[in-house]
Order: sequence, then C-alpha cells, then structure tokens
Amino acid sequence: MSDIVLQASAVTRDFDISRPLLQRVLSGEPKRTLRAVDDVSFAIERGTTLSLVGESGCGKSTIARLAVGLYRPSTGDISFEGHPLSAARAQASLRRKMNMIFQDPYASLNPRWRVRDIVAEPIRAFAILASQKDITDRVGQLLSQVGLSPADGEKYPHEFSGGQRQRISIARALSSEPDFLVCDEPTSALDVSVQAQILNLMRDLQQRLGLTYLFISHNLAVVRHMSDRLGVMYLGRIVELGAGETLFRAPRHPYMRLLLEAIPDLAMVGRTRTPVGGEVPSPINPPSGCPFHPRCPLANDRCRTEKPIHTLIETTEIACHAIAEGRA
Repeated sequence: MSDIVLQASAVTRDFDISRPLLQRVLSGEPKRTLRAVDDVSFAIERGTTLSLVGESGCGKSTIARLAVGLYRPSTGDISFEGHPLSAARAQASLRRKMNMIFQDPYASLNPRWRVRDIVAEPIRAFAILASQKDITDRVGQLLSQVGLSPADGEKYPHEFSGGQRQRISIARALSSEPDFLVCDEPTSALDVSVQAQILNLMRDLQQRLGLTYLFISHNLAVVRHMSDRLGVMYLGRIVELGAGETLFRAPRHPYMRLLLEAIPDLAMVGRTRTPVGGEVPSPINPPSGCPFHPRCPLANDRCRTEKPIHTLIETTEIACHAIAEGRA
C-alpha cells in the first residue's frame, strides 16, 4: 500500500462568472473567469495531517472540495491511493475511504432526521452492514467514540449544542470507515473552549484509527496544534510548503512572516510589529507577476512582472523571488 494517500499535481480550478450569454452579446462583454486555485501541488502521507492556511478567499475550501471530488480540476491531476480521483470516486470500495467534515455543524446535519439515521446513512449507502441490529450497534459505538451517548441517537440535531453537533458530524464521517478525512474549518463556528475539545478528539481519533487529514483553517493556533505539514496559500497559490513546526519557528516567505506578526504574543510586548498592509487583490483581476507583490515589503520590478516558481530550500518549498535572490 502506498504511503501517499492523496496527491495533487499542478491543479487549477476555474469558475465561469460571466453574465448570461444574451446579456453579454448585447453589451459586447467577453467571458469572465475566476481562477480559484492556481497550479497547486502537494502530497499527503498516510497517517499525517497537511494543513492549508490563508486569508479568506485564498482557495482553501475549493481545494477541500477538489480533494473529495465535489469539484473537478480544470487542469492538473489528483490521485487517491495511486488511483485517479475520478476513477476512485466511481468505485464504492475507494469512495467510502474518503469523507468530509464541514464547517458549519448547524447546516451540515439534516434537521428532520434523528441522529441515529444521520450517522447510519453512509453505512446503508455503502452496504457496510446488513441487519438493523448491527447498524444500531455500530451507530452506538460511533457516538460513544466521539464522546456522546448511544441514547443520543434518538434525538434530533436541534437538541444539541454546536460542539455536540460537530461530534455528530465526525461520527457520521467515521461511519464509512474512511482512511482520509477532509476537514474544512471544522471548529471555526465553535467557541474557543469547544474548539479545543474537538481538536483533541480529532487528534485522538487519528492516533487510534490511523486517519489521514487534509485540514483547512485560517486560525494559525489551530493549525499549529494539528499539522505535520503546512501549506500557506495566497490568492489560489501555495507560496510556502513544509514541516509545520519549521514554518512556525523559521518562516521564510514574507506573507507567512507577516501572518505570524499578527498573532497576539505576550513575549512580543513592546516590540515593533509589521502588520499585513493592504487588501487581498480580487481573484477576478489578479495582479501580474507574484500575486503578493502589492502588499510585500520586499517586492521589486521582477516581482511585479514574473510569477515565481517553487524552489526547494532544505525541506521547504517556497515561491518567492526575494528568497531565491537572497534579498530576504
């Protein structure tokens, strides 16, 4: 069995945001395309967590949906356990090995179903168990596994708190016995104390069940707690990719440095901080060259005209002219 669970190679994803054809013909407008993901490559090893972090609108959630086949890449390839993702999605035996935990526990559960039916849905869909007794027992085990009671299966989602609903979402995700979970900001809608409980639960489940995670978040503290490897995204591109702790201890890309400067830290009281200035450019009309150059303190003429390629420095992949030229 391959050590690589999911691999993306030069993946891009475009969305057509044009007005209806008739309106464009009458007004003489061309088609408009938004590139949400631009030439992204990464690999996730079995039993590890790759986290993607960045500001809102950088393409993290689009990658999450690409990783489970909800979107198809416009160009590039994604493979799951050595199989093209399109072929893996067509085989029930492979499709059941991947699942997703969504961001909003209030919207991701059917309010008309009892919890037992929500958790049992993947078991029935993939015909994992046949008898009703076996399904009921398995649902009870899954609820216990995430810190709930088997008796909670008789309740409806509105009878639970946000953290409990996210535990139900995790139980549902585990019911198909997956190897790979995509976690799209699974704690962003929860209180801080509840976030810690869910994150600790996910780490514990990963160690006990050997799960592999693609973890999406904009919260650097959460990412540091969860990550084996970390990818920093900006305007659809991964600008820095490497070991999680390495990127937090010794960040190289100017964007990652500026993000870390924004984290409150008592040890930095009295020190001058460099805030992340400016606004994220529109992905509909991205800047030429390096997408970060309008906000980068190290940008020069080359950054404004030439898109940087990824360079491997020690164990970290970085796309930055300033790093390549030794200006940083």
